[in-house]
Amino acid sequence: MLRHFPSLMQACVDDNCDEPENNTPGASRMERACRRWGRVRPSPARRSWPRAGSLMRVAIIGAGIAGLACARRLRDAGLEATLFDKSRGVGGRLATRRADPARPEVTFDHGATHFTARSEGFTRLVAAWETAGLAARWPAAGADSWVGTPTMTAPLKALADDLDVRLSRPVTALTKSRAGWTLQSEAKRLGTYDAAVIAIPAEQAAPLLSLHDFEMARAAMSVRYNPCWTGMLAFDQQIDELPDFLRGAGFLATAARDSAKPGRAPGERWVVQADWAWSEAHLSCDSASVAPSLLAELGKAAGREMPAPSHISAHRWLFAQPSGQDQKLLWNPALSLGACGDWLHHGFAEYAWLSGHVLGAAIAAGAAQ
Repeated sequence: MLRHFPSLMQACVDDNCDEPENNTPGASRMERACRRWGRVRPSPARRSWPRAGSLMRVAIIGAGIAGLACARRLRDAGLEATLFDKSRGVGGRLATRRADPARPEVTFDHGATHFTARSEGFTRLVAAWETAGLAARWPAAGADSWVGTPTMTAPLKALADDLDVRLSRPVTALTKSRAGWTLQSEAKRLGTYDAAVIAIPAEQAAPLLSLHDFEMARAAMSVRYNPCWTGMLAFDQQIDELPDFLRGAGFLATAARDSAKPGRAPGERWVVQADWAWSEAHLSCDSASVAPSLLAELGKAAGREMPAPSHISAHRWLFAQPSGQDQKLLWNPALSLGACGDWLHHGFAEYAWLSGHVLGAAIAAGAAQ
């Protein structure tokens, strides 16, 4: 059975999870690892993998930060990981949009405005990103706040470097047979793998999990995502009345001067995000009607009428912020099926990374038996 484990933030902060303590005589490596992470199961019957002369092959559905972290951990353990994502790029909600192909400098971090780094393992990773010029502190958003440089997606692209990532590949069906897990996109077969990991929002993960592990599906179904309308605004003059970052201005949850972030091109670009209640109330509206409302609300925060923007658009995130739940490790070694993501906590990129990293370590520990 799945059990809550005391602290996901402490499990695997320094990769000691690769060698869990042997505090039970005769316990298998997987049993010791699962006991440390809060899930204890008897050692499953020997699986068909690893096959003689081959590596365990893991399919990961979703190339956001959780899926990438899981794949990277598996790759570091010498296993094969293939990621599938319906989008055209990696990173999920750590996203950057180019407004106009003719003006590459006009970009907006229209997903997460920033991320935090507080746990030991993630802090080390972010420090490496900083050394490589892929991340920088942004104190305007608060203590321990960071942004990717020169875009929010830059460190995620680095995390995906040399991984097998297959974009524009939505997975619509997942079936289990003696040969392993077979992934399909509509009527097209994407391949068969020894293990499968679901690393997408809970509401999308639940249907894939429900036919195979009801306990995992129930965990996913217990999570509700709040939507968010995001406005992207560019101006030809600076808005001096506003700080670079503010929270709780009218129905705006946040407003960020994107052009003030480290490594950005000069200009005056803003990303404004409506709160959940307003976004829910306007969920069925189109972007053309929502964008002017977000512009007007930014003007109220500034106490002035906004100048005519040189660019204005809006994007609706249906799965912006999960309600979250107590921390869990979702891994069924008997089925070789797992799930990870920010919905296994209360959102935030750091927790998504840690969820994927810990799951990858659990899979690697089982493969090493």
